[in-house]
Amino acid sequence: MPLPLQEEMLDSAINGTLNVLRSCKKNPFLKRVVLTSSSSTVRLRDEAEFPPNVLLDETSWSSVEFCESIQIWYAVAKILAEKSAWEFAKENNIDLVAVLPTFVIGPNLSPVLGPTASDVLGLFKGETEKFTIFGRMGYVHIDDVASCHILVYETAGAKGRYICNSAVLGSDELVALLAKRFPSFPIPKSLPNIHGEQTYGYNTSKIRKLGLEFRGVEEMFDDSVESLKAHGYLREGAA
Repeated sequence: MPLPLQEEMLDSAINGTLNVLRSCKKNPFLKRVVLTSSSSTVRLRDEAEFPPNVLLDETSWSSVEFCESIQIWYAVAKILAEKSAWEFAKENNIDLVAVLPTFVIGPNLSPVLGPTASDVLGLFKGETEKFTIFGRMGYVHIDDVASCHILVYETAGAKGRYICNSAVLGSDELVALLAKRFPSFPIPKSLPNIHGEQTYGYNTSKIRKLGLEFRGVEEMFDDSVESLKAHGYLREGAA
């Protein structure tokens, strides 16, 4: 059962989403609502339920029960909020489209770092706990996430959910790439595998058919590092 803090998170996510949609409903000139959801609504199930090398698409939903069992409350909140949004949109004839980004990497506009940017900063300082826990994961440039939102808003035929992802990497693959590309930072060359074999990927053909081309992993982390340097969080050779 969720604790009070988790219940507050769930309530905030669901009611926050519905409150926005209720406001949208009041606008008679509304054409479309684009919801920012998350790939965590797609990929979180018992690994045994996935066939090897499965490509997850927009028809896949994470298991609330599984997420609750391992206490990933962020994912539970995202799943329930998105499902509530689809139900509300259907009941109120709202043209809703959802964007499902993976782990968002790139420049940080604000000097105050959010959780994702803080996790990346930690990795570049040699802190490995978060990415060890993350395991295999999708990555996408923040500019591509913005482009995806614009694209599905402006394309008349856009419908349903859209996975927004550039590449899927295991934690070992990621740190090996980053350690080689950024040798002046104390990035480990490998991480322990605590999840066993993970081989899933994402089928992004739906958004690619609308014309979106994704930046590569190197570019997204290059931009992230330059941003962290500009905000004074990183300097070459410093742990």
